[in-house]
Amino acid sequence: MPHIKNALIRYRIIDKALRDEYHPFPTKQDLRYACEESLYGDSSGEHICDSTIEKDLFAMREEHDAPIKYSKREKGYYYVDKDFSINEIPLSNDDISSIQFALSTLSQFKDTAMFKQFGFALNKIVDRVNVDQSKKDDSIESSVQFETGNTTTGNEHLSPLLSAIKDKNVTYFEYESFISQQRKRRMVTPLLLKEYQNRWYLISFDLVKDGIITYALDRIADLEVSEQTGKTPNDFNPDLFFKYSVGITAGQNSQPEQIIFEANSVASRYIDSQPFHDSQEVLDSSEKGSRFSLNAIVSEELIRKLMSYGGELKVIQPQSLSKELMKRAEDTLRRYSS
Repeated sequence: MPHIKNALIRYRIIDKALRDEYHPFPTKQDLRYACEESLYGDSSGEHICDSTIEKDLFAMREEHDAPIKYSKREKGYYYVDKDFSINEIPLSNDDISSIQFALSTLSQFKDTAMFKQFGFALNKIVDRVNVDQSKKDDSIESSVQFETGNTTTGNEHLSPLLSAIKDKNVTYFEYESFISQQRKRRMVTPLLLKEYQNRWYLISFDLVKDGIITYALDRIADLEVSEQTGKTPNDFNPDLFFKYSVGITAGQNSQPEQIIFEANSVASRYIDSQPFHDSQEVLDSSEKGSRFSLNAIVSEELIRKLMSYGGELKVIQPQSLSKELMKRAEDTLRRYSS
């Protein structure tokens, strides 16, 4: 699917280049540069080769009847029909259904400030594919129910924080601690926005604490993005920061541990179908159940996930995690017996 998606995007980039009146007759290299610049931000040649452009031109001719010709005189490509555009090709019913489904998904965020700015663009998409809103097919809404959060508090901060991340701007806000319930002024450089269980979190470099700290957006108030460029850690990599995390807990000083646990046959099937972590694997199985292993940070989120299976699951190692689960189970028994 990603391959097909990228091909369709390249077709439109090539189409735009072929219709550029200021730079007519683009060469194969020109088309490759245009695609690389639009898709990857550079034209080094490491991402797209000439043969890919050749295949794209062939596919555009064969699949979309694009009147592409090569001019020996000008040594470049052009449209025989100057009024042709691949953007004018009508989409199939499957394409329209897919877009309608995507629009239904995006509608979950209709009350979020960051997504409101896309309302006009989404309407243009609907008009582009000739989807008549007055005759809208309600089958998607009546057939699919999406998981939604109970609150969108803090989502109004998404747009300014996204801009702050892009420009590395120092950002100020009041933050209310979940434990003490007291507010304190924070000064950070935003690094990453992450969603977990219908809540948004800001991973930032706290300029006072001199470390990477995670803040929940629903406990942020009086947000102010300055024009000052903030300090950022050189070794921060958003793709690796949560590599060993289950949930939102992560940190440069947090070390993953090998966690081994066993579950009965019924719980094992659920756990195998919805792993706690990407590193999870089955060590052995029998009719009684399975033994699993995963390499992750021991966090509150992981503990709660393990506890959700109650007596159907037992942690073997590490001992510290096993003892913590035993302590919480004993606390639960005391609450019910008191």
